[in-house]
Amino acid sequence: MRLQPEDILMIRQMTRDVIGFDAPVRLFGSRLNDEGRGGDVDLFLELSTPPDNPVLLAATLAGKISRRMHGRKVDVLIAAPGLMNFPIHDIARQEGVIL
Repeated sequence: MRLQPEDILMIRQMTRDVIGFDAPVRLFGSRLNDEGRGGDVDLFLELSTPPDNPVLLAATLAGKISRRMHGRKVDVLIAAPGLMNFPIHDIARQEGVIL
């Protein structure tokens, strides 16, 4: 996994700050490959209740984390009851690593 321990702690804290409670955050995608270089940070949140505005929630969290990571591109994917499920959600569940 190509994230520093302090980045992992920051991501978990930012997630708590934005969504208001602890939720598991999974890292998936290219950052799991220790041999790779660069790449964005792909995060997956699976919530037990649907957020009021999932797009705004994802954008807010991605922006806050990106700023703390000096502009690194961050993508946040959210799954919750009532939201559409796409194949990328299944990939994130299967391959993602909880931070």
